[in-house]
Amino acid sequence: MERLSLGGLLREASLDRCFPLEGAGVLGEVPGCPVLVPEATCGQELAALVQGLEAWFCAESTTKYSKWSFLPRYLYLQFSKAANAFFLFITILQQIPDVSPVGKYTTLLPLLVILAISGIKEIVEDYVSFLLDNEILSKLCTIKVNVGDIVKNLNGEFLPADMILISSSEPQAMCYVATANLDGETNLKIRQALLETAGTQKEEQLVNLAGKIECEGPHRQFNNFVGTLYLRGKSPVSLGPDQMLLRGTQLKNTLWIIGIVIYTGFETKLMQNAVKSPLKRSKVEKVTNLQILVLLLLLFLMSAVSCVGALIWNKIYLENIWYMGNNGKCLMVFIILYHNLVPISLLLTLETVKFIQAQFINWDEDMHYDQNNLYAMARTSNLNEELGQVKYLFSDKTGTLTCNSMTFKKCTIAGVIYGQSSFCEFNDPKLLENFENGHPSAEYINEFLTLLCVCHTVIPERHGNDIIYQASSPDEAALVKGAKKLGFVFTTRTPYSVTIEVMTEMHTFEILNILEFSSNRKRMSIIVRTPAGHLRLYCKGADTVILERLSKDSLFVEDTLKHLEYFATEVTLCIAYTDLTEKEYQDWLEKYQRANQFYKTEFKKLEECYEIIEKEFLLLGATAIEDRLQANVPETISTLLRANIKIWVLTGDKQETAVNIAFSCKLISGTTPRIYLNASSFEATQQIIEYNCGDLGNLLGKENDLALIIDGETLKYALRFEIQRKFLDLALSCRAVLCCRLSPLQKAEIVDLVKKREGAITLAVGDGANDVGMIRMAHVGVGISGNEGMQATNNSDYSIAQFRYLEKLLLVHGTWNYFRVTKCILYCFYKNVVLYIIGLWFSFFNGFSGQIIFEHWCISLYNVIFTSLPPLTLGIFEKCCSQKSLLEYPQLYTVSQTGEVFNTKVFWIQCMDALIHSFILFWFPMKMLEHGNNFIISNILLLLLKLVFSCNVYYVVVTVCLKAALETTSWNTFSHVAVWGSIISWMVFFSVYSYFWPFFSLAPEMTGQISMALICPHFWLGLLLVPTTFEKASSNQKLESQCLSSECSLAITAPKGFSCLCLPDGYAFSQTEGAVVTQEELVRAYDTAKMENTKNPKRSSDFF
Repeated sequence: MERLSLGGLLREASLDRCFPLEGAGVLGEVPGCPVLVPEATCGQELAALVQGLEAWFCAESTTKYSKWSFLPRYLYLQFSKAANAFFLFITILQQIPDVSPVGKYTTLLPLLVILAISGIKEIVEDYVSFLLDNEILSKLCTIKVNVGDIVKNLNGEFLPADMILISSSEPQAMCYVATANLDGETNLKIRQALLETAGTQKEEQLVNLAGKIECEGPHRQFNNFVGTLYLRGKSPVSLGPDQMLLRGTQLKNTLWIIGIVIYTGFETKLMQNAVKSPLKRSKVEKVTNLQILVLLLLLFLMSAVSCVGALIWNKIYLENIWYMGNNGKCLMVFIILYHNLVPISLLLTLETVKFIQAQFINWDEDMHYDQNNLYAMARTSNLNEELGQVKYLFSDKTGTLTCNSMTFKKCTIAGVIYGQSSFCEFNDPKLLENFENGHPSAEYINEFLTLLCVCHTVIPERHGNDIIYQASSPDEAALVKGAKKLGFVFTTRTPYSVTIEVMTEMHTFEILNILEFSSNRKRMSIIVRTPAGHLRLYCKGADTVILERLSKDSLFVEDTLKHLEYFATEVTLCIAYTDLTEKEYQDWLEKYQRANQFYKTEFKKLEECYEIIEKEFLLLGATAIEDRLQANVPETISTLLRANIKIWVLTGDKQETAVNIAFSCKLISGTTPRIYLNASSFEATQQIIEYNCGDLGNLLGKENDLALIIDGETLKYALRFEIQRKFLDLALSCRAVLCCRLSPLQKAEIVDLVKKREGAITLAVGDGANDVGMIRMAHVGVGISGNEGMQATNNSDYSIAQFRYLEKLLLVHGTWNYFRVTKCILYCFYKNVVLYIIGLWFSFFNGFSGQIIFEHWCISLYNVIFTSLPPLTLGIFEKCCSQKSLLEYPQLYTVSQTGEVFNTKVFWIQCMDALIHSFILFWFPMKMLEHGNNFIISNILLLLLKLVFSCNVYYVVVTVCLKAALETTSWNTFSHVAVWGSIISWMVFFSVYSYFWPFFSLAPEMTGQISMALICPHFWLGLLLVPTTFEKASSNQKLESQCLSSECSLAITAPKGFSCLCLPDGYAFSQTEGAVVTQEELVRAYDTAKMENTKNPKRSSDFF
């Protein structure tokens, strides 16, 4: 048992914990949040074991580094790259005396520059995250609390820890909390304190509070909690999730609450669902890293071969060539000589290229959201090319696909449809005209709008002359607000009545009974006595349950059904009523009262009682409520699907709501077969998964036109090891997957499972704190700056303001960046292999002595000046296709998505190409000049070597620049400057450098080389033939020829054997089902007529 006492802390191996509640204490004033701390608090010791709170819900920093972890973590990140580790090894070798043929610092200085520039970039990017964290922290109350502390929170504040509710300002000790940070749901949740503590509100009462709480150990399940409250002198009372207030939730519509802290720091459920921020590396970088390792093995092999050649040469010729000496360090010499096969300039070039690519994303006006003046933001530049390879997209629903705002948009009344305009909210003057002008449907309109004002659980609050509606269900609030705009105003609620104002006339309805909503019933009803004294039952619910309970005398059924088809993309509710006789009602009431006694244990009996009276309905019409999609979401999803990106929706919301949104955003259509996985046990889950896998047969594992819908409870069993593989096979066989009622950790687990199983690039997009886990887990995380704070944005790799901007971010920036980065990498390797393999060929000519054919400064400036611009322009300005083509033909995205442009095969084809070119570049001038006897007058060997050097460098620079020209498909001013300017820069340098000696004590071997080259006809012949011969052949290997390959087409088949439902389920209530407070208790608890003068906010001290 884990036992906390006043005197100290005793921990034992058990799942339970027990801590006392002792009254002696003092009130600690903390800005915005008073805390009553016991004098000998048991949490002091616990604070040493768990991290205290740094903010209300900013549970952890979103930065990758701290001032202490930066150096070790940054060095680990950099030297996990094979190239950096190798250059560090070369730097160490160069410090050994008489080993390096190229000096001691030729590798050290570039490596330090690269590490410094990369470090500065990482610091800048992390500092931006740090500033955003501080911006959020500055807006929040930052306090530290311990287990056992008694905390008071005010309306609108975020809860600092997991607490047990003691009391609140609301009737029946209720409170409302927004859990969007945990599960993404917009509807408010109701929590209620126990009757035994509900009256404990004053300071003296809290001081006298004594007892203890026993509860289970920390775990990650939001909806599960078991505990027992032992109050001194009273019987033990059970605690459950209805008394639990979780860290990260926000207090709403409640003046204040008082709670006892039971979990803090990393023991809270919010932190139990947290995912550590990983150090992400792109797939291209990993492939490059692997190829570098293979290239290093070849480098060591070349060095070994050269070393063996040196030993053989020395054994044969050393007696006659005494001045060469016997170098016992030849292996290290050749490793240093060939080390530039791995281009050190590649690292700096890529850092520069990726940084500028990130700025292009930041500056893109097409991804600028004018309404909030928000631009897209690349929070890291390391994953730019990853955007072009996304195969699976995991999206949140609320606030990501939708605007997180329910609106009453359309309705049908008495067979007449209203609200067909394109306005965001209901705007049809025809309805009021029909009502006021005596249209035949006027009576039905009156009854329809009256039902919207009466049949709900909304609480009205007056703020001056305005009425604010507080509701636990956003769709109910939308209907009440819609009726208000049409002149039917819900004004007052008392425990047993509601008052509405209709065209300046007040009408009061007596509330007799409320028939609870549940997911099984799919409806809510209310029995009232009208102002005229009639008994009437109003009902609203799903079309399927309302239509089957209609009376034979009900009218407008055919027209309403047609209109429901028109409303299919919105959340629809059917509206109906029936009149009751006194005898009928009294007979039913007796049965209801008997069934209500067993409500807590057997809700099914109560539902059966509801069925008795909910019949013979008269249909009034239907409503269409829209959780309005963000602009262009359906078009964006359609485009992404055409780009062969599979979309999974992971949401904490209800299943019915998620399905309706999936229809609205065109993720699934009315003809798409759907597989529902809803089970309450492991055995049932296993059975249903195996049945559906068997039903697919040979189509299992192939993409089919199917939609899979699964809830969080079933997913908990589906992710078990025994059936995990079958579940994933089934899910990957579907074109769309909807996972509902998920916890944040379940979202992250789904992403991780697909990432590891498929090996494909994943992208997660969300807007709330509950999406942070999957954003961090995915290869690429995208945060949307929404209404749920900045947690998702701050933890993301890229942030955008609207979901629709994903289209350009992936299809345009992603594709371009992928082609740019891969071309840059391939070109950097090409130009280095071409130059430095010449050193291998020269070894056969110089007796494997380790001598270099090129002058030192020419080698050093080759990557720094003469060939530095072409890879930069390829990486920054290259475009494989135009933006218009990429957006018009999303199938082009599959070229970069499949990775065929850059893989092991392509890399080594490029290296072999460079190897052949280097062979020609060395041996062709060598053999050509050997036959130039008319040119060589004296000292033939020295002149020959000088000419070979001149020709080699000229030909190499011209060749690699022309190679860049062939790789360029999108020419601009920078491209021309890079290609032709690089050639000219070498010519100018070579001309000037040939005359340095004897004016400068530098490069005497270069003296007069420009003159010898210019007057040699063989040089001009080679300049014409050598670069152009193999560049013509290379032009046929251009990578962009794949852009129109047949692989761009998508083949999606629909399996047989699955029935299709043409319409989605037409309803989505958002009420908290099975809450601790019933809907009837909720509406009975409020008397807004008396509360108007008491609902004004007070200072926290006024309540003690």
